[in-house]
Amino acid sequence: MNRPFTSVADLMAEMTLAEKIGQLHQSPNDTHLNAEEIRAGRVGSVICTSSAFAGNEDQERVRARKVNEMQRVAVEESRLGIPLLVARDVIHGHRTVAPIPLGQAASWWPEGVKDAAEVAGLEAYADGIRWVFTPMLDIARDPRWGRVAEGFGEDPYLAGIMASAAVLGYQGDDLAAKGRVAACAKHFAGYGAAEGGRDYNTTEISRNTMRNIYLPPFKAAVDAGVASIMSGFHEIGGVPVSGNRWLLTDVLREEWGFEGVVVSDWGAVAELVPHGMAEDKRDAGAKGLLAGIDVDMAAEAYLDHLEELVGSGVVPLANVDQACRRVLELKAALGLFENPYTEPDLADEVHFSAAAQSAVLDLARKSAVLLRNNGLLPLPRKIKTLGVFGPLHDNGRELLGSWCLDGIESDVVTVLDGIKAEFEIEKLYHSDLPDEASFQARHCDVVIVVVGEHHLRSGENNCITTLDLPAGQTDFLAGVKRMGIPTVAVILAGRPLALPRALNDVDAILYAWQPGTLGGAAVAEILSGTVNPSGKLPVTFPRTVGQVPIYYNHKATGRPTDPYGHGWSRYIDEKDSPLYEFGFGLSYTTFGYSDLQVAPHGDGFYISAQVTNTGAVAGEEIVQLYLRDHAATVTRPVKELKGFARIPLKPGESRPVSFELSRHDLGFYGADEVWVTEPGRFTFWVGPNSREGLSQEILLG
Repeated sequence: MNRPFTSVADLMAEMTLAEKIGQLHQSPNDTHLNAEEIRAGRVGSVICTSSAFAGNEDQERVRARKVNEMQRVAVEESRLGIPLLVARDVIHGHRTVAPIPLGQAASWWPEGVKDAAEVAGLEAYADGIRWVFTPMLDIARDPRWGRVAEGFGEDPYLAGIMASAAVLGYQGDDLAAKGRVAACAKHFAGYGAAEGGRDYNTTEISRNTMRNIYLPPFKAAVDAGVASIMSGFHEIGGVPVSGNRWLLTDVLREEWGFEGVVVSDWGAVAELVPHGMAEDKRDAGAKGLLAGIDVDMAAEAYLDHLEELVGSGVVPLANVDQACRRVLELKAALGLFENPYTEPDLADEVHFSAAAQSAVLDLARKSAVLLRNNGLLPLPRKIKTLGVFGPLHDNGRELLGSWCLDGIESDVVTVLDGIKAEFEIEKLYHSDLPDEASFQARHCDVVIVVVGEHHLRSGENNCITTLDLPAGQTDFLAGVKRMGIPTVAVILAGRPLALPRALNDVDAILYAWQPGTLGGAAVAEILSGTVNPSGKLPVTFPRTVGQVPIYYNHKATGRPTDPYGHGWSRYIDEKDSPLYEFGFGLSYTTFGYSDLQVAPHGDGFYISAQVTNTGAVAGEEIVQLYLRDHAATVTRPVKELKGFARIPLKPGESRPVSFELSRHDLGFYGADEVWVTEPGRFTFWVGPNSREGLSQEILLG
């Protein structure tokens, strides 16, 4: 029945126990969902997907008219008229697709991340979606793990900044405003530490590492007002997250004060049974709710068993009421009681708009990282003969990347498309066949080879044991280079790859990640110099998979290896240093750093340095601030990112860049899990990446 909404409290006073439990059940939008289930009040929310592996499958597009029909049954034909909350995995774009989140992090540009999230939220809203399962905030130190593509890299500070930006982009200041959707920070927490880089696997994380590395991005999202949290599939310290009261209640609710909705990942409550924590699905339902899971996604553990569990006293009614209240409060905040329907033609107005395309193109431009350049780039706009080869040179789907449910391949500007539009070429050769490419390449002045990963080589449940380029691609590069032709490699990938062999075969490497709908245009603009590359790595690139895990903010150990690979903690068959360090990225110009100043300021410090464009073209530099605490009651990383700034500089221009750190910012979680700032010796670095820069020591009293 459709009636005026007064308050959540008034509504709950009229609800039966079964109706309250219905609000805690999220149903897939597949054959299990029908009008009778909605009419009976057995469905509180719907995830629009055909299966648990939506990121690896073609999905039917969600359309407002279909969502409106589901809403009509809920609002006009159910007893209480409670609207549905419709959800979807909108990971890095909807119709207009931005770079994968790992690529977004490489931009070090939170404003652009916010704008792309706003575009995705508006486009999803136009299809009737009000809840998006993003951003993914898992810190990932093992690039074998396929879901490294979905997150913001290896650093908690950078991930936290991007988390806040994404939440603001999706939610804005008013969830009920047109075009705004509820965000969901996932997978709470520590999922990125899965053993062996294998999805869904066990994690072993100390409380200290959890506090200092894996939890901070989620805390940033909570502080930014994220509406919901999704629990992970994994276990920590022997306790699966979906039954982990310490994580879901003690930390998230009681310590952080989070008042939003906690939803399980797909089937994760019922998975307490194969984990070995629950005897059966009934037991799993009890443990999930008591731990702090409000909404059971797809498992039906609550739907099938909570009523009996409350009746038998195993689960207090108060726990059901609390979870139901949170769900209804989110629906109220979204304005669903007053406005449950979506304008049927809104998608035609906002999907793939000029503004949407501009936002994702700008982000793709700033996300690409120039890893190598012997002077070949930028290429002249006028080229007599150009070869564009490689398995991905004219491929649209791979630019969209993993977890792209609603992007349309025909919208994509491929690398070949972008090059044709950007350059004036007398004779263009292109092929994805090695033999044909080798034959054609001999006629070319310059060759561009586009290699990398299929979109299903990364993402959920797509983990690998080698970080080399896929089979045959390194040989492809070598075959072209043997002819002595200047060669550029453009790499499209969802993870850091080990590239030492490729370095021998090319003059330049542009790492474009999986850059989205307009990615080919961004790549071409960078190759021509229309856009000066400015991206920096948000994750360490290993020389070989045998170095994994490798990350910049590691501990020193008692017999440490220094930054140049000399010391005790080492390999005997490979250098210990990474191929490319966290924060690395080249430009078509050069930047100089000088005049580092560290001065007391308030209860903390004011850190500044002069940055100068010492080259011949304008560019943007990402200035990075790092810190080391040399002696503390628990060991601290050799470096920690504490700030960054993206600054444009004309040739010859200098600019002071400054940062402020409070005494609190110099602290950490100690052995007692309490934040503390301890006196002692600290070093500050300001520079272009995590290895280089100016440094100064200070004593904190």
